[in-house]
Amino acid sequence: MKLLAVLPLWALFTVTQQKAPSDDCRCELISSEKQFPYDKLKAAQDAALGCTNTITPKKSAALDSLLLGLSRRLPQLEQDVAMLEKEDDGQLFGVLSLHVIENELAEIQQMIDKLNRTTTESDHLSENVAQQLENVKEEMEELEKFDTMQVVKRQQANQRLKRDLDQCRNNEVIPTIQPAQPIGGTCRLVNITGPRVHTAGEYPGSYKYGAWGRDPKPEPGKESWHWRVMLTSSNRYAHYVRLYSSLSSLIVGISVPGNVQIHPSNPTTNTIQGPNVVLYAGALYYNCYNKDAVCRFNLTSKGVTSLDLPKGTRYNSKGDFCHLEECYPFTDLDLATDESGVWVVYTTTQDHGNLVLSKVEESEPPKLSRTWRTSVYKRSVTNTFMACGVLYATRFVSKNTEEIFYSFDTMTGKENFKVGIFINKVSSDILSLNYSPVDQMLHVYSDAQMLSYKVLFQMR
Repeated sequence: MKLLAVLPLWALFTVTQQKAPSDDCRCELISSEKQFPYDKLKAAQDAALGCTNTITPKKSAALDSLLLGLSRRLPQLEQDVAMLEKEDDGQLFGVLSLHVIENELAEIQQMIDKLNRTTTESDHLSENVAQQLENVKEEMEELEKFDTMQVVKRQQANQRLKRDLDQCRNNEVIPTIQPAQPIGGTCRLVNITGPRVHTAGEYPGSYKYGAWGRDPKPEPGKESWHWRVMLTSSNRYAHYVRLYSSLSSLIVGISVPGNVQIHPSNPTTNTIQGPNVVLYAGALYYNCYNKDAVCRFNLTSKGVTSLDLPKGTRYNSKGDFCHLEECYPFTDLDLATDESGVWVVYTTTQDHGNLVLSKVEESEPPKLSRTWRTSVYKRSVTNTFMACGVLYATRFVSKNTEEIFYSFDTMTGKENFKVGIFINKVSSDILSLNYSPVDQMLHVYSDAQMLSYKVLFQMR
């Protein structure tokens, strides 16, 4: 006797139980789902592979080769024709030259014909491949209907999520790593592009002199902060630094956390004199008021320590940056930062007005470690900055252009008076210039406007 029973199994299968006369049980599973069309999947895979094999780098290279050949042969033909017109003697030389030109024309015509054929073939090929890809896309969309467990959809969602996450990571501010030691001689500045940023902040047209930028060695949680110092008294003095939580906040003029005051009155002992200031490791470095010294103001403790420069250092506008038409007042000392820390540029009486460069150590109190002397006259320079252990100097070319004309490599001691890199200005005078190794930008303060330029290097 045969017993036949049908039972539901997970709503997907039909179970048929048959009992043989020998008391053996046999279960037959019958799927309620459609059978997966493996032949269609194989056909789609073959079509995709065919598209990949159809358009090859070799075919693209053949087209490029023809174009390159024509671009070289045509100018040569023009030269030969010009030579014939100039030196034709009406005799043997002219006949031979004309014969050479005829041969060149024939070869160029062959190249043009081949290029036309290749271009036509490429057009047809592109049309066919596009249609094949559209067919493959339709086939894959049909096959996805068999994905009842939605594995493919989940994979696609995961890919989208991963792509969004990668984009988010690329856009977020990366915490600053401990700056490396100077790498002078290993990278060379090759160009300046921009400006990338151009803003007047919250005081358009006010405070012509000042500086702005980023801290190359910020405290944790302050990696995206920017700062600005405006000479609020006679275009010469300042007594606070203004902080912004991000570049966008600086652009729209929202100062949070706001001003950090060095002293309530201005000017007075240990307040800021001149526009050439920098922020490094949570401390502001600047020319102390009425002194040939560098002041360091700690933004957290509000304490000020100072570093006296060598005897004979010129200050109080006796060693300014200049060009032919004017000098920038109280620019005797220029503070700069790069990958290795803080530097100070100045001049002394015994150096006859030439630029002197010293490294500032982060000790307590700060001190000078090593000093380099150059042969460039400070009053022929409009500004300086450090990058990669190399000192760069600029000069005024016109109201629209500034030139980086000089460099001094602290690793080799070599000077270069022919750097020849130009900066496109939006205003006549660049009053502060400093390099940020965090994002390889050059921060410029120009007649109350703040700009940044991208610095491009070539590694050696």
